[in-house]
Amino acid sequence: MKEAARSVARLDGVKKSFGAVRALDGVDFAVHSGECIGLVGHNGAGKSTLMNILAGTGTPDTGQITIDDAVQTAWTIQRARALGVRCVFQELSLCPNLSVAENTRVSHGALNGWGGARRAANLIRASLDEIFPGHGISPQDIVGDLAIGQRQMVEVARAFTVTDDPLHLVILDEPTSSLDAETARQLLAHVRRAVSAGISCILISHILGEILETSDRVIVMRDGKVVADAASAGLTRDSLVAAMGGARLHDKTSRTAAQATEAQPIVVSVQAGAAHGATGLQARRGEIIGLAGLAGHGQTRMLMELFEAAGTKGKTVEVAGAVALVAGDRQTDGIFPLWSIAKNISVRSLNTLRRGLFIASDQEAALASVWRDRIGIRTDNLDNNILSLSGGNQQKALFARALASDAQIILMDDPMRGVDIGTKLDVYDLIRTEAQNGRTFLWYTTETDELDNCDRVYVFRNGRIVAALDHSELTEEKIIHSSFAEAIS
Repeated sequence: MKEAARSVARLDGVKKSFGAVRALDGVDFAVHSGECIGLVGHNGAGKSTLMNILAGTGTPDTGQITIDDAVQTAWTIQRARALGVRCVFQELSLCPNLSVAENTRVSHGALNGWGGARRAANLIRASLDEIFPGHGISPQDIVGDLAIGQRQMVEVARAFTVTDDPLHLVILDEPTSSLDAETARQLLAHVRRAVSAGISCILISHILGEILETSDRVIVMRDGKVVADAASAGLTRDSLVAAMGGARLHDKTSRTAAQATEAQPIVVSVQAGAAHGATGLQARRGEIIGLAGLAGHGQTRMLMELFEAAGTKGKTVEVAGAVALVAGDRQTDGIFPLWSIAKNISVRSLNTLRRGLFIASDQEAALASVWRDRIGIRTDNLDNNILSLSGGNQQKALFARALASDAQIILMDDPMRGVDIGTKLDVYDLIRTEAQNGRTFLWYTTETDELDNCDRVYVFRNGRIVAALDHSELTEEKIIHSSFAEAIS
């Protein structure tokens, strides 16, 4: 924290409950001018709830909000924006039927009126160019047509757009969760530039390396309370995990040729050719296959193609068995927002839960309960609506849905978005165990470290597979080089 820095925002004694669940239990929190605070904690610790209150989208039951030394008695999102507080939410808030420029006007009142449309287009283009060079997004693009990573980039660029309104504090809630490693680096470098210019940032991330490398100070939350507040320079990943109340960081478990077992049958095959690239793709029973490369370069499309080809043998794609999908864009492709947590978990297993013409509710409840406990979904009542869960816990429910099913081929579309480090480590162990028991995983991830769990990694560029890397030769440098190299023809 810089010397003589003034307080930009302060929360004192903030409490918030949702029914019987105490989300915040008397939290004191302050951010100063020109500093980046890293905010960490397991899913359900209260981080997003606290930031919703600071951003004006949530109301505390009790407590005081102070902005620039002035106590706020009527705190709303409009008031927050007027005083220079902006937020990039974990659940994207763009209007999908509007263009990028139109979405920019929605959140910036200064861009209304004559000439506002052209000015909005120019400003969002400039912001995207500054933060994400080579982004490939036009202000006229309809947001619903963009990939989730591109939508995340627009959200971030919109928050940092400079208009006639003040800009003092930007809250970033899991801002890199949909971004590939290179794009995430661009964003975090911009955060440091913004902080150097006097803008304050709050960074929420389950990627602890991002927190330690980007933040000046780290605040740890657990069970709705602040349990630690320290300069990032004196912290390590292990000390953060310990403060969060989680298990120690596991040692990375290398995949070996013995685990991959070449004698096992091929269950997924994508032939090389003009449509998929000169390398092609194969996955054997019990393998964990990684899909890598820059976001939006065909990995999700490949997973959707395999999902649609389940149980079929086509000219170029063969999928020998039933599949289940863990969606990365949970709000659009994953959850059923009007259903309970239990029904969201059990929907892929309905055939096994039938009792005559009906679904056996007791078996459905038992299945959901088993997987809630196995994967650590934080809820006391599985009959609650799925939206009662935090974003990370919603993602756990999607994972539970796939693993609870009878599918032997699991497709994972960047499934760890917003999931805390402790749960990630447990899920990695679970995936390895399921693979050893014969399940096959195809795993697209934007987190390079996750690829260490894979037997083989296929790198994508411009919609085609450009490299196949065995675990023994897997390095971040090779992935980046393949991502930017000319496509193999």
